[in-house]
Amino acid sequence: MLARRIQRLVRGGGSAPNLVVAQRVIDKMAAAADATLEDETGEAMVGVVIPSAIPGGVPTIYVLDTIAPDETAVRNYAKFEQGDDRQGDVFQWLYTNWEHGREKSRASLISAFTNKWDVPLLHVGDWHKQPGYMIHPSGGDLMTALDYLDDDGVDFLVAPIVTLDHPTTIDTSGSVSNFVLVAKGDDSAMRVDFWYIDRHSMMFMPMMPALYPNDQLPAVAAYPWHLSHPKVAEEEFGLMQDDGLALTITYWNSDGELPLEVCLLIGRVGSPRLLILVTPADFPKHPPRLRTAPFIPMGSGDDMQTVFEKAWAQSEAVDLPYDHDKHKTLLAYIHAAEDKLGIERKKPAPSTPLPQSEGRPETTETPNDPVGARHAASDVPLPADGQPPMAADKATSDVTPAPTTEDAP
Repeated sequence: MLARRIQRLVRGGGSAPNLVVAQRVIDKMAAAADATLEDETGEAMVGVVIPSAIPGGVPTIYVLDTIAPDETAVRNYAKFEQGDDRQGDVFQWLYTNWEHGREKSRASLISAFTNKWDVPLLHVGDWHKQPGYMIHPSGGDLMTALDYLDDDGVDFLVAPIVTLDHPTTIDTSGSVSNFVLVAKGDDSAMRVDFWYIDRHSMMFMPMMPALYPNDQLPAVAAYPWHLSHPKVAEEEFGLMQDDGLALTITYWNSDGELPLEVCLLIGRVGSPRLLILVTPADFPKHPPRLRTAPFIPMGSGDDMQTVFEKAWAQSEAVDLPYDHDKHKTLLAYIHAAEDKLGIERKKPAPSTPLPQSEGRPETTETPNDPVGARHAASDVPLPADGQPPMAADKATSDVTPAPTTEDAP
């Protein structure tokens, strides 16, 4: 591996693509940097690559948004490491919604401008804050980047470096530079230096950014309730599992509109029917609804996405409006549906309200910046023996929502 890297370094050369950065990205950098003044911090960045309209021309990388790490991120004076699974869960949500948006644009062909964005959403790199005036990538940054580039499917990285307490008197007028300054209101400025590395160069090179207003660039989907409020999701999912329910999560387009819905496929031991709990992304601002389907026989190698699609195709709506005052938890809503459908519970448990210290998320727009939020609770996949297990029979594991590429009929 070392010899291969040396060969790449010798070959070197090349130039960086064009770079466009949404203003929201700079705003999030400033907010995260202010929250950890003494330590390093950072976030993943998502965006798209638009090929040049001129054959052989330089492509443009558009950085559209950032994804904050979870609480397992390592932050200290001279070191920052991204967190665990949360960023992957968020990216899966953003990517799946983006793909559905692409399909919808192809069908409508609203305008040539819309069609311009018919490219995949990508993880385009990571930004991080460094101490003092360390505006250049460190040796450790280079080794980390080379490790990424050794992975299949990673061709390039955009790697902005954020530093604080720069004088506001730096004059950038009349010059082209690879950094932007953001005044902090205390006669100091945050500086963001943009760097680029790819498989060809294998060395960091400066990248000249162009900042665009948010309304001139496409936005990614707002985070769904279970990722914006993970503690609430853990409580809700935990109550279901403690009640003997097995559940998996699928992102599904149930109404033909974006964002997608967060759907739970739910089974109970001995029941001949499944329930599908359809929760809007901004739940509880908009109410959930329920559907029911016959139990789907499953083999040991069956994909849960396929199982969900089969269940959805055979499902029908449950005539049971959601009442926020009556159904204090999602489990209470499920119990009401089971009673209506005649599904027996061997050991019915009373619905337990969520702890007052946590509560439900407020009925406001779902934020798209849950810095430090923990990733959602766990799922218990439906088993291969034709009956869902009791939750206590299976260890809890992280939720891995399945991406969907088909709309509901």
